[in-house]
Amino acid sequence: MSDSTLIVLRRRGLLKAWNTDPAATIARLRAEVVGQPGRWADLFALAELSYFEGEAHGSRDEFLAAALYAYAYLAPGAAEADQPSPYDERFRQACDIYNLGLTAAFGPADKRPVQIIPQRRTLPFGAIDVAVDQKQLQWHGHELASFVPTATLAVSGLQNIYRDPGLGEPMAALPKGGAISSKGFQVAPRLRIPTNMMLVLDDPRRQIAQSELQGRLVVSTILDQPDVQLGQETVPLEYDQTAARAVSMVEAAAWQKEYSGFLNGRLFERAPTQLVAIEPHEFGRMPVILIHGTASSPFRWTDMVNDLLEVPAIRDHFEFWLFSYASGNPIPYSAIQLRASIQQALAQLGGVQADPALGRITLIGHSQGGLLAKMLVINPGDDLWNRISKRPLSSLKLTPKSRKLLRETLFPKPVPEIQRVIFIATPQRGSYVAAFSITHLIGRLVTLPLAVSEASKELVTGNGANVILGQSVLRLGSVYGMSPNSPFIRSLSAIPVAPGVHVHSIIPVATSGPLAEGSDGVVRYSSAHIAGVDSELVVHSSHSTQSNPATIAEVQRILLLQLAASPASVAAAP
Repeated sequence: MSDSTLIVLRRRGLLKAWNTDPAATIARLRAEVVGQPGRWADLFALAELSYFEGEAHGSRDEFLAAALYAYAYLAPGAAEADQPSPYDERFRQACDIYNLGLTAAFGPADKRPVQIIPQRRTLPFGAIDVAVDQKQLQWHGHELASFVPTATLAVSGLQNIYRDPGLGEPMAALPKGGAISSKGFQVAPRLRIPTNMMLVLDDPRRQIAQSELQGRLVVSTILDQPDVQLGQETVPLEYDQTAARAVSMVEAAAWQKEYSGFLNGRLFERAPTQLVAIEPHEFGRMPVILIHGTASSPFRWTDMVNDLLEVPAIRDHFEFWLFSYASGNPIPYSAIQLRASIQQALAQLGGVQADPALGRITLIGHSQGGLLAKMLVINPGDDLWNRISKRPLSSLKLTPKSRKLLRETLFPKPVPEIQRVIFIATPQRGSYVAAFSITHLIGRLVTLPLAVSEASKELVTGNGANVILGQSVLRLGSVYGMSPNSPFIRSLSAIPVAPGVHVHSIIPVATSGPLAEGSDGVVRYSSAHIAGVDSELVVHSSHSTQSNPATIAEVQRILLLQLAASPASVAAAP
């Protein structure tokens, strides 16, 4: 119990009574305090004592009373000008009592999501009718539902826990209907939105003295409303950003598909899209597309995104899109899936004509993901094709479907909207691990997409003397493609990035000794290093460096560089 509440009990001769009959003590203090001019400060004592009673008995009615007393303490009525000083220690404590009181009062005992519905709730001194405007639950055309309280959640597995302190119950809400779009581009279907719920009373200090109260639940999201008007003051709302992201991770459980996504090349072919955003696109925000590596998933970027979104300039001017793919598939095949996903997304959003910021895309690829990114910013002509065939594509015996697939995969063109690429731990000249016999054995377990299998068989069976594949179509998989001896990786490493595209390298090195001999355990420095980049940063880290603070700081620096180089019309939005 706070000193201020102890003083209230002592001065009113109620300390002994509190120890023997808390409920009667609260009732007596209420009779002496509420509705009495000049005694509004003692509402804090009522709030704290009611919260103790709620904890002692698990009483949702007492928790709700605590929240209402705290709100009346914090918010002067229409006829009162006095308001507690934010420097008063009771002010912050009252905010906590209000927030946690709401969490305990509206959170069902069985831990199901909070129901945002009109309701009548009992109180130790009466009842309150709670209204809800259902229109406020609409978010970008979807109804928000499944509100999970986050104030009392413990989050582990993420390096940094971010919370915007303020007033109200922080929650994580789920848009009904799943994806914002069913084709090409969507907001992640299991993404939880950081949400805030306030129980608001008009003229609360007058109402708290009555037995029948009227209130309303006000729901806001971190993307739309960061603060609220409380009396004569603008008060920030409390949000648990990291907790909401953690709930999304637990519910989506995408990391469980990391190895199945490597072995089953057909895993994502039934998915409505492979490219998802963590929030709807807003005009003026530049896309940052994150591409994971082998036997991995988009959730490996969580720490980086969690940190970057706390940088106001990045949060206001960039948005993050995540690409999922079957990482055991041939690299050129995964690259055309990435290309198609980006083109569909841009078309769906209206393209550069609708928003110039869509023409300033940054690709960030980790490990194999960096090779996919490179395939979108090169103009190889027939260099890639000549590595596997002795004759032009047009002269080989192929079905139209297979010929089209080979043309798309091995004769790529730069995507004009991509202006910057960040390679992280990328095996530009192959990975020595990919050359191990055990790795090749694992590679043989990969099930390739039907289109790839059919095209490769046609190449080998109908044109065997003219292609350089041997008799094993399995050599098309990503494991073989990343071997230092692979014709594909040798050809790709020799092809420069198209002019006008800014290139940055982040290279982890976990070993000591000369840098030229360094390695992250998967990729050697000599493989990841390429000449002619805008910048190169070597960080002391293992291969999975996406959560390394130095790596995240470098990505932040590069994105701010992108923002500084953007036209004023883009940099000024939104």
